[in-house]
Amino acid sequence: MKIHSVGTQLCSLLLALIFVGSCHGQHNLPPTDSIRYATATGQPKVIKNRFITRYPQTFWFVQCGLQDKAGNLWFGTTADALYCYDGKSFTNFTVKDGLCHNDVLCMMEDNAENIWFGTRNGLCRYQVGSKSFTSFPIRRPSNFVWSILQDNTGRIWFGTNEGVFFYTPSANQATDTPSFTHFLDNENLVNTNHLRLEMIQSMVEDLDGNIWFASGYFEGEGICFYDGKSITSLKPEGVRDFRKIIKAKSGNLLFLTNRNQGVFEYDIHQNSQAGQEKTFTNFTRKIGLTNDTITALLEDKTGNIWFGMSSEQIENGGGGGVWRYSPSASSGQVTSAPLHSREKALKLFTTKDGLSHNGVFCMVEDRDGNIWFGTRNTGLCCYKRSDSTGSRSFTDFTE
Repeated sequence: MKIHSVGTQLCSLLLALIFVGSCHGQHNLPPTDSIRYATATGQPKVIKNRFITRYPQTFWFVQCGLQDKAGNLWFGTTADALYCYDGKSFTNFTVKDGLCHNDVLCMMEDNAENIWFGTRNGLCRYQVGSKSFTSFPIRRPSNFVWSILQDNTGRIWFGTNEGVFFYTPSANQATDTPSFTHFLDNENLVNTNHLRLEMIQSMVEDLDGNIWFASGYFEGEGICFYDGKSITSLKPEGVRDFRKIIKAKSGNLLFLTNRNQGVFEYDIHQNSQAGQEKTFTNFTRKIGLTNDTITALLEDKTGNIWFGMSSEQIENGGGGGVWRYSPSASSGQVTSAPLHSREKALKLFTTKDGLSHNGVFCMVEDRDGNIWFGTRNTGLCCYKRSDSTGSRSFTDFTE
């Protein structure tokens, strides 16, 4: 099966430009007087407040999320700040509540159950005990923080537009004031390619403790790999910019590109031998999915892979959608499965099925196996399992 993107080459180019701007394009922050505020109050659904009034409509979407250890769901948006869902109502946190900026780029819960938020105006930490936000400048207060990772030693890494920084939390984080170290300042680090690691969109630690960095827009350093001694750049099929890395249950790594090259897979077992050249496979091409607008990636608890798509028709939600790939439907052998089997393994969900918008930028699976989709137009919906029948359907959580 081959899924063609809609429109001419010119339309594809315009869509790519919109995607660059809407997802993580660098631009000047709007003046302070264009930022409106609200107090944190509970509400049954996500309300579109549009705190950053000068952001164009292409910037209005839910772009990151997680479920914390207590079961709360957190969602970061581009213009509607931060939402926390406790299973009953949504609380909207904004800069007035201590958030650094109302455009939340990324989030991560650490081992001490503090939640870190990267924004377009720096980094802040939410302490569950005190229910308060604390801001921490990394090099300068306005540093964009694109990605956050805590490795198996407890060290926390931050990918920013000025490079990668890290700090090791103390035993008592309640009184801890982070001191950030620029990763590349280590004189013992071997960096023969003179990599800058700026604008790192995603970071993952593999089963062997190696750190992988996805170099994002404009910088084009590819997939960067740190083995504890040296850092190298890898560019499968010449691709230079990546948006997302996920670690699959198999241990393999999946890399989502920023343009139209789909998703690449790195087989951690096949490449585990010392000195062996690292090889990648184009995963989306292998399963028969070809689309130049993949914007989100998730593997669920059952091993299904979900691909969120962008939408060329922003206002009415046309195009795009989300694809689910079920390996079990293709006998689990992707490369050897016949084409009709691979087609059967792929299923498309759109607004016709209940998706809030066909531009999907965020996917989170909760502890019950429900999948939450953050979309354009600050849309949020959940693909929920019915307790009585076991069937699934979409529930919209947007005003």
